[in-house]
Amino acid sequence: MKRLTLLCLCIALGASLRPALSHAEISCTRPGLQEAVDLYIAAQTKGDLAGLPLAQGLGYYENDARTDIHQGFINKPLNIVHHRSLLDTTSCQTFTEAIVTDKAAPYVFGTRLRVNHDKIVEIEILWTTTGYWLFDANAYRKHTTEENWEPVPADQRESRETLVAAANAYLDAFLEKKIDLVPWGYPCERTEGGRGYTGKNSPADTCSAGVPAGVNIVNRHFVVDDVLGAVQVFCTFGAGGPNGGSGAPDSHLFRLQDGKLRYVHTLTHLLQSAFKGPPPRPASSGRSGS
Repeated sequence: MKRLTLLCLCIALGASLRPALSHAEISCTRPGLQEAVDLYIAAQTKGDLAGLPLAQGLGYYENDARTDIHQGFINKPLNIVHHRSLLDTTSCQTFTEAIVTDKAAPYVFGTRLRVNHDKIVEIEILWTTTGYWLFDANAYRKHTTEENWEPVPADQRESRETLVAAANAYLDAFLEKKIDLVPWGYPCERTEGGRGYTGKNSPADTCSAGVPAGVNIVNRHFVVDDVLGAVQVFCTFGAGGPNGGSGAPDSHLFRLQDGKLRYVHTLTHLLQSAFKGPPPRPASSGRSGS
């Protein structure tokens, strides 16, 4: 009897020490979505899909195009030096902004995950690198790591509707330049590709600099995190007409404080050489385009 009891104890102890399956905790909760993000970062760092709990029939997209996941960016091992994630428990999605500063192959990219129960059912990645619009990974890292992205106190959080409305107001302003409808905050700093930056270390810094007219930003998809006061939008920068923007895949990430825009991050999957329009403005002024 004693031997049987000891055997049962050993089995129980072994079970308690055995590592749990890493994807067992994935769910549509903040801890569950963070677990999905952690697994993704580990997989992207190694360039190995083996640790991801991918659903059968997974949807995988790169730069707004359906892509074979086995041939995709996600298989590229990367030394990620900084990343920040939004967790959206309403839509069961995440968005992660990540930076790689390797001299030979730098990247700034954004990844959206959608979770269904304990599986990742959708992955979307937009990446930029050398030669793409205003790209500078080191500058992007510098600007974004100097920002305040602390969680918003529970009694000061904005509603999902308010966050989405602010993002839409900003993007809508590009069509008819109705910038008076945008909830501008001050100071507000816009980081665009890294080389475009509106901050001048002044209380009057604004993100309204360089907002054009005549660009219809379409195909909008939102990830919202009220805890961070943030909303991210994958979109298409204009319909691709001669006066309507490049039609390039684009990401806009917004951070609000007290209902006002304070940070805007933009990534555009557009080769600098393919841009048709006036030359980019200096880094301190941003560009006429996002």
